[in-house]
Amino acid sequence: MKILNIHKTITPDALHQLLGQKLNPLFREQRQTEICFVSDNKDGVIEISAPGFYDGFLFRVEIKGNELHITRSEHYVDDVNSLTVESILNEFFADLAEDRKVTLVLEG
Repeated sequence: MKILNIHKTITPDALHQLLGQKLNPLFREQRQTEICFVSDNKDGVIEISAPGFYDGFLFRVEIKGNELHITRSEHYVDDVNSLTVESILNEFFADLAEDRKVTLVLEG
């Protein structure tokens, strides 16, 4: 799990909406492939998956105050598509952060 502090709060609904609007177009632009990612808001926890391409979730993001608790599926840690999604998420989180300041609280 990785915990990031973005120094401001965001709602699960706002993060879900952002992912729904921007994740797939940015992924297509970077990887030139047509994998369609889905984000689901499951009781305030955002899960990112690609049904039909991957089993289960790729990422799970839980918001706790100013912190984002990010779980990455252990099955796809070296997968190039998963790494691309992680890079896009990191940019999203920087854009959302107060003054683009993101602090790594924990990585493990």
